[in-house]
Amino acid sequence: MVRHIVMWKFLPGTEKEREAFLTALQGLYGVIPQMKTCEIQRNVGPGDYDAAIIADFESVEDVQTYLDDPRHLAVAGMCKPIRESRAGFDYTI
Repeated sequence: MVRHIVMWKFLPGTEKEREAFLTALQGLYGVIPQMKTCEIQRNVGPGDYDAAIIADFESVEDVQTYLDDPRHLAVAGMCKPIRESRAGFDYTI
């Protein structure tokens, strides 16, 4: 299994767009079959990032299939104009 984590720091004043993005991202769970688990978390304290996805996949190839899926690409496109920074990390569990 591979755990896929991505964190975002959003631009100030984009709260409405941020929630639309995070809701759409959560909506991919159960739609893209390679995604075995999915959590969307929002930071409740001080920190460098505002939100994160933690998702599990069977393999690195399944992560790539998810990343290349047109449905994921459409949702990811919602984030690009509202993010200040992004960090991602994949590891074997």
